[in-house]
Amino acid sequence: MNSWVRLNDNDHVVIALQPFSKGDRLPLGDGTELELLDDVPKGHKILTRPVREGEHVLKFGYSIGVAKEDIAPGSWVHTHNMGTGLKGFLDYTYEPDAAAEKPAASGARTFQGYVRENGDVGIRNEIWIINTVGCINKTCEIVARKADTMYAGRVDGVFHFAHPFGCSQLGDDLVHTQKLLSSLVNHPNAAGVLVIGLGCENNQIDAFKQAIGEHSPERIKFLKSQDSEDEIGEALELIDELVAYAERFKRETVPVAKLKLGLKCGGSDGLSGITANPLVGAVSDRLIAEGGTAILTEVPEMFGAETILMNRAANEQVFGKIVHLINDFKQYFIKHDQEIYENPSPGNKAGGISTLEEKSLGCTQKGGHAIVRDVVPYGERITSTGLNLLEAPGNDLVSVTALSAGGAHIVLFTTGRGTPFGGPVPTVKIATNSELAGRKKNWIDFNAGQLLEDKSMETLTDELWEQLIRLASGEIRTNNERNGFKEIAIFKDGVIL
Repeated sequence: MNSWVRLNDNDHVVIALQPFSKGDRLPLGDGTELELLDDVPKGHKILTRPVREGEHVLKFGYSIGVAKEDIAPGSWVHTHNMGTGLKGFLDYTYEPDAAAEKPAASGARTFQGYVRENGDVGIRNEIWIINTVGCINKTCEIVARKADTMYAGRVDGVFHFAHPFGCSQLGDDLVHTQKLLSSLVNHPNAAGVLVIGLGCENNQIDAFKQAIGEHSPERIKFLKSQDSEDEIGEALELIDELVAYAERFKRETVPVAKLKLGLKCGGSDGLSGITANPLVGAVSDRLIAEGGTAILTEVPEMFGAETILMNRAANEQVFGKIVHLINDFKQYFIKHDQEIYENPSPGNKAGGISTLEEKSLGCTQKGGHAIVRDVVPYGERITSTGLNLLEAPGNDLVSVTALSAGGAHIVLFTTGRGTPFGGPVPTVKIATNSELAGRKKNWIDFNAGQLLEDKSMETLTDELWEQLIRLASGEIRTNNERNGFKEIAIFKDGVIL
């Protein structure tokens, strides 16, 4: 295995694939050796060409920041000597990327899914309990636990997703909660849904029905707790009806074009943009080539790489939507008196990511090379095939929930640091490095660190692709499913009364 990697011939830096000590000599491959001036952790950057104060430092062939001082070759490049080069709002021009892929759908590959009455396809046959308001989280939790035991083997599980909202919310803030929850209600992985309300909340059941839209009364049941003498008993009776309805559905052969993948990274490290994110991008491109759909979110983690996505817009209308997506999120930061470009978390920095633009350039690789077909507001469902951008923040739970509500059947979650959580849909944890994959086997589902060892991108793409087909067909489960980690979090931006 190599001890370092350079991602682009124009880069000033290489990435350490092992820890180095000050004084170590690094063979650069051109017959020269570089003496290291600092200790350098694994996944961090080593400068190989001199950079003057104020000059841009290149990685991925793009600027990842500006030198705070003169930096000599052999130096460790990180937050102490490099800062963001991003500033304020920008003027954007649509410059279509001729190299962006426009794959034709082959429609050759299939999986075994559940075809719903409205034509949507699910990969699980579950019963979901959605509460209109946080006051009844415990009620719903008790119902879900009892029902999951009662109906084990008849459906793929009965699940409740706790949240604290639905009451004391006003205006757009309440609307966003209703949209997000209603999109979850309409998810095809849920064969049946029980909506439980309290009765006095802002998010009244009658109003929530309007957000849900046209629906089958066999698939969606409603219960107002304050009107019931025994809400737990009545809820279990309604779930019995939903389970009987769910049992009508059997797996059948459907084209893989029906699949929607959510693309997410969290707890990133210096290898995220080298292994796991490009691997996910390759799988995303393959699904889109089959006529399927991929969804990229984490808008603040597009800052600094947004022009790459803008120039892959299907047309000027989509380009304009991306511009608004970026600028509206910048305005959100400004409204709350926060620095727009301070993003990498302590864990990201410890893993080797120094600036937002470095994080963004790695993050956007999950979107592969496909044309961007549409931009969708927070809480709404994806309607276009191909690559879509979804409005949501970078927060892991909030963005995975938004991807699930948007219609993702599976979320591909790349991580260099690790996390146990999972969203409402199967959440595939993809490790950026083999150390994490070996140490956290109960978290990690796939090891992209093999790219730095003995496997090619083509081989690993094939392996992950086949694993996803088996997952969609119900042959295997993710760790988050096996461990019972299925959670949601709702984006809040408003007043609580």
